[in-house]
Amino acid sequence: QVRLVESGGGLVQAGGSLRLSCVASEIIFRPNAMGWYRQAPGKQRELVAAITIGGSTNYADSVRGRFTISRDNAQNTVYLQMNNLKPEDTAIYYCNMPPRWGQGTQVTVSS
Repeated sequence: QVRLVESGGGLVQAGGSLRLSCVASEIIFRPNAMGWYRQAPGKQRELVAAITIGGSTNYADSVRGRFTISRDNAQNTVYLQMNNLKPEDTAIYYCNMPPRWGQGTQVTVSS
C-alpha cells in the first residue's frame, strides 16, 4: 500500500522554526483535502492545518499566523512550515492524505 514518509521533526527552542515534510511513496489518487494533525500527551488528536484540492487552507486558532501548510502535487508532498514555535506546540505530528496516515514525527519545543 501507499506509505506516507514524514520528516523534519526534532527539538527546538521556543521561537524557533521547523519544516515538516510528508511524501507519498507513489502517485496516489489525490484526496479533496490533506492535512497535518498533532497529538500531545494526554490529549486527543487535533487538526492543525488543512489544504484542499483547490488550494484553500485553514488552521487551528492556536497556530494561525505561525504555521503555513503547502503542497507540491507533482511530488506527492505536503509541507508544514512552523515558525515562532511555542512549548505548547510539543506533540507528535501526523500527516494525513485520506485515507492514509503517516506514522508521526515528534516535535519538541523547549522553554
